[in-house]
Amino acid sequence: MSQSNIAPQIKLIALDMDGTLLNSRGEIPDENRKAIREAKEKGIEVILSTGRSRLTAGDHADSLELNSYLITVNGSEIFGPGGELITRTPVDSKVMEWMWNLSQSHKTKFWATSCEQVWMNEMPENIHDHEWLKFGFDISDDEIRELIHKELRTKGDLEITNSSLTNIEVNALGINKARGIQKVTEILGISMENVMAMGDSLNDIAMIEESGWGVAMGNAQDIVKETANAVTGTNDDAGVAKAIRKWAL
Repeated sequence: MSQSNIAPQIKLIALDMDGTLLNSRGEIPDENRKAIREAKEKGIEVILSTGRSRLTAGDHADSLELNSYLITVNGSEIFGPGGELITRTPVDSKVMEWMWNLSQSHKTKFWATSCEQVWMNEMPENIHDHEWLKFGFDISDDEIRELIHKELRTKGDLEITNSSLTNIEVNALGINKARGIQKVTEILGISMENVMAMGDSLNDIAMIEESGWGVAMGNAQDIVKETANAVTGTNDDAGVAKAIRKWAL
């Protein structure tokens, strides 16, 4: 991340989706669409870097006509401009089963992302028949969340983040959005110094920290704001458009 107060030349913009690109209704504000189009016209690459799977992120990427790289499931998968799979890093099915049992013993809500679909509060009959990318706990009780967090840390070899204050997201160790963006910059021949990354949650911290210009949303968790070079407007106030126009254009 740049130590200066002046943004470097931006050649690639990496956007988180929920709480960032999308407003509270799950829509892309028109102002964001316009600013993204302006950035693309200036020759700046715009990519989505999301905790969502391709199944739930692809339509938004298509609607923006990005025709670029797509980083999904917190960096577990990267897809190319033609929709081709470039990398995939799964979570061991035994570890998935262990996390599912953990959620059952604490009676929490959960979701699990396989390569084919997202399972909500249910799992397939044979977990080991599927290739898995992420497990997520949704826990409103602070004490139980901390307890599960501790068990996950004790287990080790896991990448633990969140995408909201009440959830915990678990990927394979070393998998995060920053690694995904780094892979894309290597393919494009761009330096991480020329990347502007924008997000609101813990799963965005790595990319905000390692990009040349990290931007936190106005609605971001405090630790994300403390990590970023700058803070923009909220996701309901087209903060993405404001940031693109202020620091990239």
